[in-house]
Amino acid sequence: MVSQSATRRDRILDAAAEEFAARGFHGAKVDRIAARARVNKALLYYYFHNKAALYRETLLDVFRTIASAVMSVHEQGGTAEEQLDRFIQAVADQTSRRPRFPMIWLREMAEGGRHLDESIVVEMKKVLGTLGVILAEGQRAGIFREVNPFVVQISIVAPLLLFSATAPVRERFRHLAANTPVTIPREVVVDHVRRAALAALRVPETSSPRRSSSRRRSSS
Repeated sequence: MVSQSATRRDRILDAAAEEFAARGFHGAKVDRIAARARVNKALLYYYFHNKAALYRETLLDVFRTIASAVMSVHEQGGTAEEQLDRFIQAVADQTSRRPRFPMIWLREMAEGGRHLDESIVVEMKKVLGTLGVILAEGQRAGIFREVNPFVVQISIVAPLLLFSATAPVRERFRHLAANTPVTIPREVVVDHVRRAALAALRVPETSSPRRSSSRRRSSS
């Protein structure tokens, strides 16, 4: 059973995410967050000492959840391709459950990450580190080419965030795109990201030492 305290805390984080997404850190007002969360400011400050702490916790909550999800993907095992597939799905699922996160993160990146702290970076490193382990397993198996994990991470996260963040714009100008499918299911984008990542990572069959040696053994 979820305690009343946890429910209030979650309401505050949800209200904060909406406020920060709409107005950014500097434009956000604690009064509006408290009113939207149906708590008084004193209670809000009991859970979060100030606006900066509330903002950081909003981001930390997202990255902590994503890190847990992707580490679970690796723990489940499977081939590197299967793990990468589930990694991408996990990132997509967790970000889609927090529709305000993409706009908050894009704003934060535009400001140079000035509000991030070590606790958030630690969770981000867990996500990147897990991806690095998956890619290394694929390289040892002769399936993936050598590549910087950060580059792969960007190629996965960027289109997912941009797709979510541009939803209001696509809806607003729907009337100008009569012959363009502006209503795109999220699954279509996730599948595109998955296919693009695998296509970029796979070693061409003729270039894979392990595959070549396997063919030589089978023909002898």
